[in-house]
Amino acid sequence: MAKLNLDGKEIKPLKICVIGDGDFIGACLCEKIIYDSPHQVTLMDESHKIKHLFGGNAARIDRFSYLNIDVPADVARLQPVLDAADILINIPAVCLPADYSTRTFDTIKSNFLDVVPLIEYCSEKNKRLIHLSSSEVYGKTTAGYLLKDDPLRKDPKFYVLKEDESPCILGSIDKRRWSYACAQQLTERLISAEGDEHGLEYTIVRAFNWVGPRMDFIPGVDGPCNGVPTVLTSFSNSLLRREPLKLVDGGYYLRTFCFIEDAMVALLLMIDNPERANGQIFNVGNPNTEISIKELANLMIRVHAKFNREPRSNYSTVAVSSEVFYGKGYDDCDRRIPDMTIINRQLGWKPKFTLQEIVEVFLIYQHKTYSKSERSSNRAS
Repeated sequence: MAKLNLDGKEIKPLKICVIGDGDFIGACLCEKIIYDSPHQVTLMDESHKIKHLFGGNAARIDRFSYLNIDVPADVARLQPVLDAADILINIPAVCLPADYSTRTFDTIKSNFLDVVPLIEYCSEKNKRLIHLSSSEVYGKTTAGYLLKDDPLRKDPKFYVLKEDESPCILGSIDKRRWSYACAQQLTERLISAEGDEHGLEYTIVRAFNWVGPRMDFIPGVDGPCNGVPTVLTSFSNSLLRREPLKLVDGGYYLRTFCFIEDAMVALLLMIDNPERANGQIFNVGNPNTEISIKELANLMIRVHAKFNREPRSNYSTVAVSSEVFYGKGYDDCDRRIPDMTIINRQLGWKPKFTLQEIVEVFLIYQHKTYSKSERSSNRAS
């Protein structure tokens, strides 16, 4: 029986090209497409964690292909795949907070300069484009220009971010922390302009901290990966090594977290409902999971200790400055909460996973995948 979209129309098989992040979001999206849709998908990226997609049902694997390719550097191999695709989904390659200050040029290049030809191609060839942007485009949020003792800072409405209303406030140029946000803003504006002026069919997705198994990397374990992973992975790495969890600037900033499976449901809805998704900018996050980074560390300690049947006192936290942890030029915002009005109205999407469930699933995966590697690493050191 044919699957129907939200408007009762048959979902016809499409050829989809996913560009980037075969280690996490791109791989998870391909997996979702293979198992829950009739579409064909090609993933183009240099990935170290893609092997899980090559097993299983042969019919599903017939609908999946993988090109191990440095996309900006190998345009000749890129062209035939793009020409055959109905939808192009672009996922940024450089998007870790630790990169913003230490790899500023690469951050801007990957998230803007390298994307410009893809936008122009989609516009010229009438290809539909889904671009994965970020909550980073909102920058310091509305409260960023208020004095620290301003009572308005305590009003939650200043932190609820709306795609079509909230201002995008960035720090000064020497605060290289905002290089990623600025590059993504430029990309969003170019995509929107191509839509208005040349009829580009597009959807922009602002991701609010998508997390889950296979995200990021463990330094020294996952192949050639270097640097600092995002917060959940950094905390889990410290737990596995029995080292103090590092709280940047005390861990007082608040964030929300969205489980990757919830996010993939949202992306598939966008693919299958073009009439509802075209020309839209969607926040995709979970406002119900807001927590301070310090509280997140304590939650992860509790869950990890419970799984390992150990006292919580075996684990600890320590405050470090952002300059020491990330490098000179880092900056941040206090709080970001996604407004879900547009995506709920257009696609009927709401996240399902609680923060407790997210942390438990993530830590179980990390323990099964990395605990032996970490023990070996500790003995070797």
